[in-house]
Amino acid sequence: MRILTWQWGRRGAGPRFAALLHAALGRLPATESVLSLSAEAEILGAADAPDCAWRYPTYSSAAGALARLLTLPLAGRSVRAELDRLAPDVALCAMPAVLDRLMVANLRVPYGIIVHDAVSHPGESLSFRLVDQARLLRGAGLLATLSQAVTDELHNAGAVRPGQRVLTLTHPPMPVGDGAMPAAPFAHGGRPRLLMFGRLLPYKGLDLLCQAMADLGPDPGFMLKVAGDGPDSAELGRLGAMPHVVVDRRWIPEAELAQLIGDSDALVLPYRQASQSGVAAAALALGRQVIATDVGGLAEQLRDAPQAILCPPDAGALADALRTWRDRRFTPGPTPAADPMAAWTAMAAQLRAGLGAISGAA
Repeated sequence: MRILTWQWGRRGAGPRFAALLHAALGRLPATESVLSLSAEAEILGAADAPDCAWRYPTYSSAAGALARLLTLPLAGRSVRAELDRLAPDVALCAMPAVLDRLMVANLRVPYGIIVHDAVSHPGESLSFRLVDQARLLRGAGLLATLSQAVTDELHNAGAVRPGQRVLTLTHPPMPVGDGAMPAAPFAHGGRPRLLMFGRLLPYKGLDLLCQAMADLGPDPGFMLKVAGDGPDSAELGRLGAMPHVVVDRRWIPEAELAQLIGDSDALVLPYRQASQSGVAAAALALGRQVIATDVGGLAEQLRDAPQAILCPPDAGALADALRTWRDRRFTPGPTPAADPMAAWTAMAAQLRAGLGAISGAA
């Protein structure tokens, strides 16, 4: 079976997720995997860039994305030519992006989609990634999710058509960087280091973290770094004014992720809503501890992780969880899996079976 995996986002977890999935599919017997990424994808500029058979020119700005959408009817011929060249038996969208309608309009084979979010989170109602997802879902033969929470949301939203196959998976630990493991948590011997990383949007629970830090007093007994892109907010202002807190509000390039996470002892995910978390997946892959609220798909993703501490989405409960982490100082870090791609390969096998069922390919 020849599987085309595509993800046409420029940066963030999407291209990396697609590349790891492509590599895992390529490990399976009787399977040929080909990858298509945006030509502007950040990971293609890395020294360890993935093997990518089709680099599709997308856009480099919001204005460029709008221009590409307006000219989509003119792009069909070139897309069909590439699809003819690659000749897949079936296709898989690894994560929705703004130009997926162009791919779907020109595919002549069945396709599946990995649904990371069934609905928009607060603060991202105009997310380009979700604008066309309903169209993408309608045409897919296979809908795969990374948590039962998202599967339930799809059904509750009436997004599953009769005859569509639905597959519920678990987000594997996500290797970042060159795959080298950082030193164990607390090995530096200094003040404990806590990291909150990702898109700094309202649903990420900045208000909960802000109040929890206030509850811990002027010296919480650890350093907190809040890093990521997002709008300015009162909560970020309050956090930035606290002793022992550093706020780094910017887009964090792919090349910095491994060191950013590896320099921390633990990551905190104080989310009010969550489908699942690529940040948690990266933290687990690098042997970091995770303190997270018990919401959405986070509990499913972290319930079997010995280095995870889960708490209700409440500032007082979060403060208690942070005290537990600070005082326990669980060391050394968990031993990484002998094969960091084993969980990805297992997930790829499930996806291959689902794709085979909708395509009829062996």
